[in-house]
Amino acid sequence: MKPPTGPEEARLPASDIRAFASSCTMHGLGHVFGPGAPPARRGLWAAAVLLALATFLYQVAGRVRYYGEFHHETALEERESRRLTFPAVTLCNVNPLRRSRLTPNDLHWAGPALLGLEPAEHAAYLRALGRPPAPPGFMPSPTFDVARLYARAGHALEDMLLDCRYRGWPCGPENFTTIFTRMGQCYTFNSGADGAELLSTPKGGMGNGLEVMLDVQQEEYLPVWRDVEETPFEVGVRVQIHTQEEPPLIDQLGFGAAPGYQTFVSCQKQQLSFLPPPWGDCSSVSLDPDFEPEAPGPLGTPSPGLSPPYSLVGCRLACQSRYVARKCGCRMVHMPGSAPVCSPQQYKDCAHPALDALLRKDACRCPNPCASTRYAKELSMVRMPSRAAARYLARKHNRSEAYIAENVLVLDIFFEALNYETVEQKKAYEMSELLGDIGGQMGLFIGASLLTILEILDYLCEVFWDRVLGRRFWNRKRPQRPSSANLASHPLLRCCQDPLCLPPHVLPRHPPLDAGVGVRSAP
Repeated sequence: MKPPTGPEEARLPASDIRAFASSCTMHGLGHVFGPGAPPARRGLWAAAVLLALATFLYQVAGRVRYYGEFHHETALEERESRRLTFPAVTLCNVNPLRRSRLTPNDLHWAGPALLGLEPAEHAAYLRALGRPPAPPGFMPSPTFDVARLYARAGHALEDMLLDCRYRGWPCGPENFTTIFTRMGQCYTFNSGADGAELLSTPKGGMGNGLEVMLDVQQEEYLPVWRDVEETPFEVGVRVQIHTQEEPPLIDQLGFGAAPGYQTFVSCQKQQLSFLPPPWGDCSSVSLDPDFEPEAPGPLGTPSPGLSPPYSLVGCRLACQSRYVARKCGCRMVHMPGSAPVCSPQQYKDCAHPALDALLRKDACRCPNPCASTRYAKELSMVRMPSRAAARYLARKHNRSEAYIAENVLVLDIFFEALNYETVEQKKAYEMSELLGDIGGQMGLFIGASLLTILEILDYLCEVFWDRVLGRRFWNRKRPQRPSSANLASHPLLRCCQDPLCLPPHVLPRHPPLDAGVGVRSAP
């Protein structure tokens, strides 16, 4: 605060509004409350100060309201890297079960649920498979495991994989991990399961990724007996490129590769970053498929626990697993969780209808992950093999040229370049920007700052102390004044009124000037 500028202001107490106005750094107060100014001039200054204060408050309210709306903006940036982690690649044959591995016991248990067969059609279906009918007195097994059926009758990678190379180095079935999806038994390359080291590449382009030659084994495809939901009409493999933290949803997100073609897949890595509430709606808490909340709530509500990193696909699978387990007491073979796998009869009577109902209602509320990685893809293909290559491959794999043309495909997956894109949501209006705008408006309209607010608070404390606490304290501590009658009768006062009673050191040095009266000597 500025010091007082005159003797009149110096005599004013600190709680006086005129003293505060003359020393406050807020513009205009000195002209409103200062002494000596005409009333008209004070009125004009008061109107100007009030108008500036109202404008300032209006602007501040607008900035605070905009901050409370929690806007965000999206920034796209391209970055470079010396080495990129190669993604996980999941492969599934579109045919879930091999015809040569099905038995009468499999048809008895899984025929109605998985193949749409009636018991009276089993004998005809076995003939279509080229298998002998069930022997007389056939007795089915007391129990049946769907997971074991897919593991035993599904296409084996050892039979499908004709050649595998990563960056020119040979690879094999040992570099793949078995995983169950809704398409049956599938295989994932570079999954990182069981703590395996993730593969990376220092270069982009062909020859610096994964190249596999596959045999789709068309002779093992099941005959199309009836048009049901799970009946495949195509031939080839389904492929999904994803991160190691994200489970595959290959029946919905995978792309196809057909025999007789070499498919080139050029990938580009994209890193996505979203904001949590209230600026966005992302989540980083995984959904536990075995956790059942006590109170009913949204199926997609995240729950704490030891779970893999959150992903959108993982949340959907966990939500579906929780719903099917609650309705049927079991889970489908591709779903996570510790519930027992449904039997074929449970598949038909409960699991499939419950899952279809859940998908129709879209009851799984899974927000976007706060951080995720995806891979943009560009596909191209050429016919293969050539006539010369067909003869060579037929001799190499002991197959006919027609078999090679109808069953063999090549898949080449690589990074286009080592640069990658980042898509990041950012807060459009930070707290620092809000404070900066408020400070700018405060300085523009009323000429104040943060220290001015401290001055106002200091003045209010002075007023409170002087007008409230100070008066009460003074009234409690001040002694009672004696009356004039008591003072007149006090002996000390009567004595002091007589000069003869005064001690010598307090007598007047000069005698009183009284004409005609001499100085009386002491007796």
